[in-house]
Amino acid sequence: MDIGKYKDNPKTAYMADTLQYLTNEADKQALIAQMDEILKAEEGSDELPNEAVLEVRAGVGGQEAALFAEELATMYQGYATAKGWQVRTLSESKTDLGGYKEAVFEIRGQGVYEKLRFETGVHRIQRIPATEKSGRVHTSTASVAILPIRKKYKIEINPADLETEFSRAGGAGGQNVNKVETAVRIIHKPTGLDARSQVERSQNANRERAMAVLLAKLEQFEEEKEAKKYAATRAEQIGTGDRSEKIRTYNILQDRVTDHRLKRDWHNLPKIFSGGIDPILDALAAR
Repeated sequence: MDIGKYKDNPKTAYMADTLQYLTNEADKQALIAQMDEILKAEEGSDELPNEAVLEVRAGVGGQEAALFAEELATMYQGYATAKGWQVRTLSESKTDLGGYKEAVFEIRGQGVYEKLRFETGVHRIQRIPATEKSGRVHTSTASVAILPIRKKYKIEINPADLETEFSRAGGAGGQNVNKVETAVRIIHKPTGLDARSQVERSQNANRERAMAVLLAKLEQFEEEKEAKKYAATRAEQIGTGDRSEKIRTYNILQDRVTDHRLKRDWHNLPKIFSGGIDPILDALAAR
């Protein structure tokens, strides 16, 4: 019997060591069954981990898109707070007039990825901007990506394919932030994907966080490529998880949000933008 898989896991390694001392076959089988149960439970938790990265990026629409991206980030933060989850900003890039060009957050808590996994895609907002004098309705977009942070990844990265950049972290943080290049950006050269972390005070800590985000992005990138191969057979399913897929429209004038995958509407946008998205997420989970 190969006990390597048990020794590789810290939770079962000590149990595997005791196997050699057991003489009763029934006791051995009982211990093996217990270890298998532990490994199975870990595999399940890795499929729907309690840690994820939320990436929000402005799309079409200029300043309106940036403002919308920030509203979406605030919506998810409000939802996370109501759930008792922890939210940390890993990196953010704002426009001169406010709003996000791009922002990345780490969210931790029970059921994080299970609840948010269907939010990946393009979100649209239709409204009259405050600066619009003619009263014309504008449509702006922002993309959302929910990336699970797993303990184990299926992909492997060649270190030669990585390029690392260091810079001074922006925002609050005291003198250390202003004088030391603690912010880290890692670029995967073959795909052009990158990840940045500026929340920690040391380069090593930020490098670890950026690497975790990059691995999550690369895994999603590979999953999206695979899903597109079988797009025709997935037509009846809810999305491919592709961040380029239009999934939802928020219409301010009609106080309505429409999920295009479910072809269903919800109202009371102020409540939704404050984090009241449970009805939408529940409907997606029960599809």
